Amino acid sequence: MAHGRVVIPEAMQTQYDDWHIAPGLLVGDTLYCSGQIGIGPDGSLSSDPATQFAQAFETVGKILEAAGGGFEDIVEISSFHIDLLDHMETFTKTRAHYIQKPYPAETAVGVAELGIPGALVEIKATAVLQGSQE
Repeated sequence: MAHGRVVIPEAMQTQYDDWHIAPGLLVGDTLYCSGQIGIGPDGSLSSDPATQFAQAFETVGKILEAAGGGFEDIVEISSFHIDLLDHMETFTKTRAHYIQKPYPAETAVGVAELGIPGALVEIKATAVLQGSQE
């Protein structure tokens, strides 16, 4: 790819092959992570908001790791929520486990639906990786 390197954690190859979505794209030292829903490693979707939120962050973390980075490299997060106001406190507590100071820029948006029934959040991130190679 002329514009960067596709980043695909092993467990996410299906997302790329079947859905034609790159989990991440590394352009120079900037990693663009596609939005991730809180699906567990076994493909299940918990009805518990905190579990979904944590799993979405864990999946973003796998993309970061596959590119040679971590949560500390994130410069911007966007999250899309079903029932944003009802879940914001739980989301904020869960996010605090993954995102530390200095905090990245962030946008949270309430939406009517997501790509999978029962999904409560989708998280996408942009990270700047120090010393990465395209």
